[in-house]
Amino acid sequence: MPPFKDEQIIVIAPGSETTVAQLGLPESFTPARLRVRSRMFPAEKPGEWEPYKIRRRNDKPEQPGDGAESRPDGDEAIYEEDRVSEEGAVWPMKEGRIVDWSCFFALITHVYNALNPPFHTPILLIAQPVWTPKEHEKLTQFFFEKFKTPAFGLMDAAMATSWAYGVHTSTIVDVGKDKVDVTAISEFIPHLQGRVMALAGCGGEALTEGLLAKLRSKSWSRDMCEQLKKSPICEILPPDTPLPGTTEASEEQPITNPAAAASTGASASGPAAASAIGNGPRGPGVDTDVGDDANADDEGVLDVASIVTGGKMEEYLAKKEKEKQEKANAKKKGGADTAAAANANKPIRLPNAKRERATFLYEDHRLLDNLKNMNLGSERLAEMQNQLDEGPQRQGEIVNGEPTSAVDANGASDTGNGSNQSGPIRRELEVGTERFMAASNGMLERIADAVHRTISSVDEVNKRSELWDSLIICGNGSRVRGFKEALLATIQAKYLISPSSATMFTSEIPSNISTPAGTGANTPQPQLGPHGGAPSHVNPLLYAATTAQTQHLMPHNPTSHLPGLSHNAHSSHSQTPTSIKLVKPPEYFPEWKDVGFDESAFLGAQVAAKVIFVVDQGQSKGYMTRPDYNDQGPTGIHDYAL
Repeated sequence: MPPFKDEQIIVIAPGSETTVAQLGLPESFTPARLRVRSRMFPAEKPGEWEPYKIRRRNDKPEQPGDGAESRPDGDEAIYEEDRVSEEGAVWPMKEGRIVDWSCFFALITHVYNALNPPFHTPILLIAQPVWTPKEHEKLTQFFFEKFKTPAFGLMDAAMATSWAYGVHTSTIVDVGKDKVDVTAISEFIPHLQGRVMALAGCGGEALTEGLLAKLRSKSWSRDMCEQLKKSPICEILPPDTPLPGTTEASEEQPITNPAAAASTGASASGPAAASAIGNGPRGPGVDTDVGDDANADDEGVLDVASIVTGGKMEEYLAKKEKEKQEKANAKKKGGADTAAAANANKPIRLPNAKRERATFLYEDHRLLDNLKNMNLGSERLAEMQNQLDEGPQRQGEIVNGEPTSAVDANGASDTGNGSNQSGPIRRELEVGTERFMAASNGMLERIADAVHRTISSVDEVNKRSELWDSLIICGNGSRVRGFKEALLATIQAKYLISPSSATMFTSEIPSNISTPAGTGANTPQPQLGPHGGAPSHVNPLLYAATTAQTQHLMPHNPTSHLPGLSHNAHSSHSQTPTSIKLVKPPEYFPEWKDVGFDESAFLGAQVAAKVIFVVDQGQSKGYMTRPDYNDQGPTGIHDYAL
């Protein structure tokens, strides 16, 4: 009988932005059930931490002179948890490193208490590659002494990803919040030499900074760029892809109406063309932008929070209400006239990569914080939120007979109760081609160089070609649309060579080896030299560059007639790759297909926990037990960590 059961096992994967965890291993492995933001808030008592910001709640607007000092002694203030705000938060991990141990231990304790496990619970922790052996010992001591766990295991994040994909040899590119880790794994053994750990300036934060650099001149804040990055309209285009609206892109789009192109800038005429582009061309007529309206002040980037604090809230609300009414009247007036034309010429919906402008919903947390700090009272606060919210649905509304709900950072949902006080205020923002320039700061090129350095540092030369053919790009920083495809295209553009390029080496290749020609055919095998033997001096690099193309013609011992080469000097084309591929994700985890394999390290941790805690029953020594800890102390974890 195994020492532990599936429902007793805890898996925790801490990250710089999000920490995921789960109690119990389901029959079919699923994404993490518990998700928390990797931050804590200082409590009133020094050295203690709270998982959420604590605010003082006022059900009535605060009157002048109604401060805390004027309250009766028996009238105590009421405090509540604000699960949305991050004002004053402390993040214990940066670039994968633990920078605040007290806060990190408080975060792990909060996760453990949220899972509410039974007493006999083993724990498997996903370790970041940048963690040192001394930090492994510190974590081991904390888990055994704080939670009294019967068994504890540490698993490298790259190794967990390899287990998730079920491949023994692969190159793991883990894109996090502030960094990128590149690890070469051969036969389930990570190569520490040449491993790139915590490559700074190449994570999801760098993508946000790239957007901010392009949009700062338009008064965009960092939070706006962060939410734009997570929206579907933000996309990383492959190298040398022209942006929509540029000269290169317009050359690819045929002009079917020269008159419309000359007068309005559109390649075709009619409502279909205008709607397909995503924004009307300049000029008179239907579906065009006329006069100064096209360049109206960008309300999407107005600092509404400063308007609230400046006392101009009522004026702003009246302006927004007037604009909504004008749009509704215009739509009602022109609806009957344009219905027939719209049905006759249905617009062709262009993909995001070919649209010059697009919109997304921005959750203005700063505005919500300012409203809460004004102590408006619960009813007035809810009213202000309803007036400012521009989203299609609000929490608490009845849609299709069902109340809408909001999901918080913990993965728990709160059913609407008729008030959207806890929901964010959403505003509609419009953005142009800047949404394609998140990675224009050279981030993809630096990651490609790191991948090349890591694979080139592997001592087993014959494994390098397999490492190039087994790339795995994971991590929440790679969730941006088109990121993986663009990174693969960048790596291929920098380091991939075609097999026909090997013809430059044919002048120094032994004459008894058939060589590839530029047309794809092979040259015939000529006769041996005048002395009946092959040349004795052969460039080993040139020989290795062509053996991959002629393996079917080589004898069983290809170096027997080349005394200058040893049997393990080179095998196949390993110096520069002739093929670079991504590993296909596994298909036997249906729950992961819908959400993607960006958090594949957590999936691999579930697989490993099943094997080491249940299947092997401790024979593989994949975890440290309580008796082992009592005998060896924290330093014994080095003999058990995966």
